[in-house]
Amino acid sequence: MPPKVKVSKEDIKTAAVEMVRESGAEALNARALAAKLGCSTQPIFSNFSSMEEIRGEVIRLADRLYQSYIKNEVESGKYPPFKASGMAYIRFAKDEKELFKLLFMRDRTGEEIGNGGEAGEKIVEMVMESTGLDRKKAYMFHLEMWIYVHGIATMLATGYLNWDWEIISKMLTDAYCGMKERYSAGEEEK
Repeated sequence: MPPKVKVSKEDIKTAAVEMVRESGAEALNARALAAKLGCSTQPIFSNFSSMEEIRGEVIRLADRLYQSYIKNEVESGKYPPFKASGMAYIRFAKDEKELFKLLFMRDRTGEEIGNGGEAGEKIVEMVMESTGLDRKKAYMFHLEMWIYVHGIATMLATGYLNWDWEIISKMLTDAYCGMKERYSAGEEEK
């Protein structure tokens, strides 16, 4: 009798992320995951209580990868930190289309969506520092910029467009400068 294949929890998580990267979140199921690992479903359910638990791990690992994009973009110093975070979001959408869709384009009905927690607070503080706006205006400024950035990212993730980085950078600068002028002049309430 051939020896049993040892499949670790890490092997399962890695294979699950690869599956989502290659084929999208809807392709992730126990049989397909077992086939990718070259085993039965038994090791999967010995390590995880359900496919939902595995999906949660994939989301967590995708978010960790996304956070590394932000960290790398900010640390590169190519853009000011607020712009770097937007460029990282767009870069992640372009490079990791299916993981981006999993994190930012899935049905969130029933999920508790906060204001971004500590990371969201840091971004609002960044906006306050770079624009001189008060917290309330900085928060709205960030929301409007994020919607703009999300639109570009979504178009890249879905293959609707494929702009180069110079155009994307210029568009973000234009939107930022226009909103900064409008918010600074108190025109956001009109």
